[in-house]
Amino acid sequence: MAEIGGIEAGLHLVAVPIGTARDITLRALDVLAGADMLAAEDTRSLRRLMDIHGIALGDRPLIPYHDHNGPQALPRLMGALRAGKSVAYASEAGTPLIADPGFRLGVDARTEGIAVRAAPGASAVLAALCVAGLPTDRFFFNGFLPPKSAARKSALRDLAAVPGTLVFYESPKRLAAMLRDAAEVLGPREAAVCRELTKRFEEVQRGTLAELADVYQNDDPKGEIVVLIDRPGAVETDDATIEAALRIALKDGSLKSAAKDVSENFGIARNIAYQMALRIRDEG
Repeated sequence: MAEIGGIEAGLHLVAVPIGTARDITLRALDVLAGADMLAAEDTRSLRRLMDIHGIALGDRPLIPYHDHNGPQALPRLMGALRAGKSVAYASEAGTPLIADPGFRLGVDARTEGIAVRAAPGASAVLAALCVAGLPTDRFFFNGFLPPKSAARKSALRDLAAVPGTLVFYESPKRLAAMLRDAAEVLGPREAAVCRELTKRFEEVQRGTLAELADVYQNDDPKGEIVVLIDRPGAVETDDATIEAALRIALKDGSLKSAAKDVSENFGIARNIAYQMALRIRDEG
């Protein structure tokens, strides 16, 4: 494969810091310095990072490539790749193509036989797994859950039996609602909320899903958030535990949906869960 501008031709996916600017590899800096063309989900963020590390853009093109302009930007980037040039793409933060608009670019390049290489580095998913204190031997990354409660609960039900730590990105505005829905659907699992990883105000909160939902119900979190939820474990089936789960489920759901979720999570008959839920409701 020919080399142009000191960097091998093809698509180079460059991981950039998720917070601290020094969390970038020497190889990533080499690629950013030598690529013929640069593309970024957020061109301002990439320019700022390059300025911090003393990398001149010069007369090289820097193309914005994100969810809103992908169809317009893709032909230009693919044209450069077909011409044998080196193109470096960076997400706004973290590793490209992980819940990221660059996925389409990577697929199209591979489809045409163009070399695709990764310059690995920072990742919010891996950073959160390191500091959350939950099992890391197996995990399932799901990106963002649906914004609406009903669809979010449905997605969580589909993930309930996954035998590994669940990892999600979440918006600060939806965090409390997401934790409430997870507590209702998944039961009393341990979880962690990781906020502003590698940044000045980094925070990791641990607790059960219900406890964390209460914490953030009265909080106004800011910044980038990763939520981790422990795998299903041995389920306590005493009446007090089931009743506590039903009370959580009844806060936002109907009798029928609360009984269904709790019966599935705890392995009890649905009519028993329904009768318990009915008693709890009637008691106020």
